[in-house]
This record gives sequence, C-alpha cells and structure tokens, in this order.
Amino acid sequence: MKDNWLFIIIIFFGIGCTAPDQQDPNDQTTIMVDGKKQLPILGERKIVDGKTVFHQIPDFSFINQDSMVVNNATFKDKIYVVDFFFTSCPTICPKVKKQVLRLYDEFEKEPRLQFLSHSIDVKYDTQEKLNSYGKQLGISSDRWHLVTGVEDEIFEMADDYFIAAHHDSDAPGGFDHSGRLILVDQNRHVRGFAEGTEPESVTKFMGTIRMLLDEK
Repeated sequence: MKDNWLFIIIIFFGIGCTAPDQQDPNDQTTIMVDGKKQLPILGERKIVDGKTVFHQIPDFSFINQDSMVVNNATFKDKIYVVDFFFTSCPTICPKVKKQVLRLYDEFEKEPRLQFLSHSIDVKYDTQEKLNSYGKQLGISSDRWHLVTGVEDEIFEMADDYFIAAHHDSDAPGGFDHSGRLILVDQNRHVRGFAEGTEPESVTKFMGTIRMLLDEK
C-alpha cells in the first residue's frame, strides 16, 4: 500500500512540474480564444517578465528570381506559405510545386497571402535559373518569391520552420529535404503546415489558411 501511495505522489508531482513550454509543431489542434477557434502558435515558448514569448522566424535576407531583396519587410502585414526545394530535384519537388500552385490559384484574389520558396541548391539555382523556373510555373514574383542566398543561412532557416534540409550524397539529387508547407502569420509565428506531397493534406491546408486570414 505504501508503494502505491509513493507511485501516486510521483505521478502527481511529475505532472505538476511539467511546463507547457512548447507547442508540438505536429499538433495543429485549434484553440479557443474569446469564444472563437484559432490556430495554435507552434514551437518553443518562454516566459519573459511575466509574458509569454513565442517562437518567431528570425530576420532574413535573400534574393528572388527578379534579383530583388526579399526579407521580413517583404511580408509586412502579410501571411505566407513557405517551402524548400531545388529546381533539379528528381523526386518530391514537382509534386510539391503542383500543390503550391493549387494554393496560388485558389487564393489568387487574396492580397494578404504570399508564397516563399527557398532553393537549397545555391550553386545550380542561380537567380537566372530561378527566373526561368518561375516562368515555367507561370507565377508572378509579386506574389511568389523563389529565393537563393547563403547556403548555411538557408539550412538554418529550415530549422526555424521545423523541417529538415541538408546535403546528403545518398539522396536523389544530393539533398535531403522535407516536402512540408509551412504557414507563417504577420507576426513571424508558425501557425500550421501541410504535407506538400499529399493533395488531401493541402486541401485541408486551404481551410487552415482561411482560418488564419479570419484572425486578421
């Protein structure tokens, strides 16, 4: 009996001492705010001076297909969808881009939504190559930025979006990367994602985007 009580005490204090300091990036369960469903803010969170500080996408600066600088200011008062790719990718990238094009067309008349695609092959995917690739996709650089930059900075950005992107000599094309699509709000918070190779996931993601637009 004594051992049973000791077990209960351990469980009680174990639960009591566990702080919810991170929203699992794989958990997109909606939350209630002022009686209305909203998307969670994903990632690590900290308490600073009594206030909750959420994970944010850090400052960045890259060059897009039109040789224009793309940085945080580019997305001021906007929400945006992010993915990582390379133009010579022989596996998942064509599938992912097909699904992003679905989003691009679905929200054609929504100026508050933009798109950001990071190339992870900085040697091959020059600005000129990205420009040609954008023309093949039939997209406008005003809405969809295909960017390149310093390789290490791009790989570090992938970490901030909770996905993998790195060199892998055993992977097709020499890179291992996720096909995930990430949704970022106007405050640089990650709010949702979709599996870019799965049409059903992207269809559901359309609802996630609409929910975030309704928050603004």
